[in-house]
Amino acid sequence: MTDKIEEKVALQTEDSRNQGRRAFLKGSAAVAGGVMFTQAANATGSAGFDAKKAVAPYAGKAELTDVLADNASRKTLGFGVRKYPYGMPSPFEKEVQRRTLEWLTPDSMASITMSPIHQLHGIITPNGLHFERFHGGVPTINPDDHRLVIHGLVERPLIFTMDDLKRFPSVSRIHFVECPANGALEWKGIQLNSVQWTHGMMSCVEYTGVRLSDLLKEAGIKPEGKWIIPEGADASGMARSLPLELAMDDCFIAYAQNGEALRREQGYPIRLVVPGCEANMWVKYLRRIMVHDVPMQHREETSKYTELMPDGTAQRFSWYMEANSVITYPSPDFKMQGPGKYYVRGLAWSGRGKVAHVDISIDGGRNWKEAHFTSPVLDKAWTRFEFEWDWDGSEAFLMSRVTDETGYVQPPMPQMRNLEGTNNVYHRTAMVTWRIHAWEDGKNGGLVENVQY
Repeated sequence: MTDKIEEKVALQTEDSRNQGRRAFLKGSAAVAGGVMFTQAANATGSAGFDAKKAVAPYAGKAELTDVLADNASRKTLGFGVRKYPYGMPSPFEKEVQRRTLEWLTPDSMASITMSPIHQLHGIITPNGLHFERFHGGVPTINPDDHRLVIHGLVERPLIFTMDDLKRFPSVSRIHFVECPANGALEWKGIQLNSVQWTHGMMSCVEYTGVRLSDLLKEAGIKPEGKWIIPEGADASGMARSLPLELAMDDCFIAYAQNGEALRREQGYPIRLVVPGCEANMWVKYLRRIMVHDVPMQHREETSKYTELMPDGTAQRFSWYMEANSVITYPSPDFKMQGPGKYYVRGLAWSGRGKVAHVDISIDGGRNWKEAHFTSPVLDKAWTRFEFEWDWDGSEAFLMSRVTDETGYVQPPMPQMRNLEGTNNVYHRTAMVTWRIHAWEDGKNGGLVENVQY
């Protein structure tokens, strides 16, 4: 960005962001149709399952006999213990994998793969399906040789080995991590017809590590130290700026994920965890943290992770990922199997804290009913929701709308576009709409597609 352009771009702080998007979208005035909210969703379970409405057909005696007859798996021994020292999924699940859009990035060394969130269950993403984002390829780092340096405006510059870090008190927490460009291709219109492509730049796992505040206290922050600049050991030398108050809050340095050491693509041997904030701040392959009095002024950070607004200004330091939700079933990755009972399922999350409740609409936002939660409701983590629906076979428009504990309401896409324009790339948290074609609609009967409604 040239100096002339820089002079025209007003860099807005997080306070201005609060006065803009959050103030505009907070409260029931932000929702389509002016529908008022119901009570907080029931986190303890379903409203009840009616066995009489179960979709499994009744079986005759002959059919039962055929199904219960011994098959090949009962007549042949399977493979034995230690066939696979590190367990692998069933070969029948081979389609459940990360995928990338070949045209999305010019080089695999600075690319991304997306998690198949429509095929996941619960709130934990398996390590082998966690989305990837690289800026300089995946380094292979020997943990015995790796060091973490804390220096700059500190009383005692420190060098930690991996063994040193593991001697500190540990913490384990479940958090989601999301690329700020998740869904970026949909700002100007519909581009892709899969939940994996529209929302797959995120995952949710259990991290284990040491509190960043413990390490910074050990080093002793000088009064003039206001920012930290973490830097990675990968070829890109990835670095970001964090205000000291954020670093001292709930950030930690993770060396394990879902009970095992971090995978190489996830930052082995250590990465920074910044709960609720943009994934680019979660610096991988962490090698040093410099305490500084001002944020890093690297040109890339100044321009790449800012949000362009319709009036020509750009929002800077918009770190937190706002409340969001998506229906993962039914979705464009599936086709309806005919009229009858379905359980609409999906994910909700917020970088500002806990999910408060989720509402579901089957008519494009004109009417809403409350879903119930089927998972624990944790801070800055995915929350699973479910809604019982008797589909009569007619055309439907499925939408989900989350409200977090701060009162923030997930907005409809037209409202978000009116507020932020279409030149933005990041933080597209608007509701999505899945159109279900009527069952009698010829070859398209039961087809589910992405529409902006």
